[in-house]
Amino acid sequence: MYSSAFEHDGQPVVNITVFECYYRAITCLDRLFKQGLQFSPLNMKRLYLVEPVVALYAFSSFLIYPLVQQYVYRRLWQQLTNTTYPVSDNTSRCAPSNSSSNHTNFHKEVQKQASMFSLYSEVLSTVPSLIVTLLLVAYSDRGGRKITIIMPLIGTLIYTTTFLTVSFFELNVYLLIGSSFLSAMFGGISTFLGGCFAYIADLCQDDRQKTLRMAGVDMMIGLLSGLAAISTGYFLRAAGFNWPFLTSALCQCLILMYAVFILAETVKKTPANGSNLDGSPQRPGLRQLIFGLCQIFARASYRCKTVLALLMIIFTSFTFAYIGGISLVTLYELNEPLCWTEILIGYGSALSTTVFLTSFLGVSAFTYCGVPQLLIVVLGILSVASGLIMVAFAKTTVLMFLGEYKLLSYN
Repeated sequence: MYSSAFEHDGQPVVNITVFECYYRAITCLDRLFKQGLQFSPLNMKRLYLVEPVVALYAFSSFLIYPLVQQYVYRRLWQQLTNTTYPVSDNTSRCAPSNSSSNHTNFHKEVQKQASMFSLYSEVLSTVPSLIVTLLLVAYSDRGGRKITIIMPLIGTLIYTTTFLTVSFFELNVYLLIGSSFLSAMFGGISTFLGGCFAYIADLCQDDRQKTLRMAGVDMMIGLLSGLAAISTGYFLRAAGFNWPFLTSALCQCLILMYAVFILAETVKKTPANGSNLDGSPQRPGLRQLIFGLCQIFARASYRCKTVLALLMIIFTSFTFAYIGGISLVTLYELNEPLCWTEILIGYGSALSTTVFLTSFLGVSAFTYCGVPQLLIVVLGILSVASGLIMVAFAKTTVLMFLGEYKLLSYN
């Protein structure tokens, strides 16, 4: 039974690549989901409604997103200084105390270690996530959109439960880096949003309807993530780190159940008789996936190939720049000259997300006026760039709030 998993046409295959193993894992999970739905006791009508998944995902993610860097910072503070992290309602915790002349050096050392922790975590999660996103999205054209939604949900649940375990049992904080890599093997937020937007695109009749519905999803993400971010500071002060992580994990379990058992599939299943819906031969394993990726460029014109290549370069470079910059914002807010509390950090995170409402209104107005989508994308990139510049030189709370507002105002 175990050897048959490594056979093809009755012949044993020894040299199996990592991508082939990953592809087989994807197909097995996809087949398991579909078989589980066939024998599910929940005999109910499927819904073509992905918005509840996006809404709860945004709420559960931003319920812990502002807390991740704060938790790592406090744990590293305890390890490096052998003292309890100073909690205060004002900036007095950043001021040097009389009992310790190395107070400022402690802050610098902890910030340095926390930034290195963030670097390792982001690199080990972003790089695999981008690769997995490409593989899953290409597979979804044949295997269905739901796999690109369910897989990132599983990865996020693994990441959240690991945080809860490390926080509750006070395990080594560097275990979280391994958790970031493991969760990235299931995809990331780009995989999830790409799958959700592709799901919406399958249901829309024209470009205008598609743009407006996607902008509505953007607005939903901003409102619910902003509500979650505001509550994180008060949640942390009242109950500590464990309860927000537990609440987020429970929400993600609910999302996963909805996506598996209730959400309908928009892509027809590829026939099992050796041919696809378009009459082309069905290729097994990794060759089918590579063939799907090659067909994207093979069937396109020279102009489309150039546009696709540029889009991939822009997406990759923008993701690295944006993720790398936004991950350090909380560390900057915790130290001089801002010295924000958990309450202000929550409000700052909420401000950078609730402006998705402005994004929805802006995209709707631009679409109604006939502005090209490319120009809207350029405005979003310029907005993020200007926000990062303002955050980099922010010395006051007001300027920091303005920078975070600009950071996502057209994103």
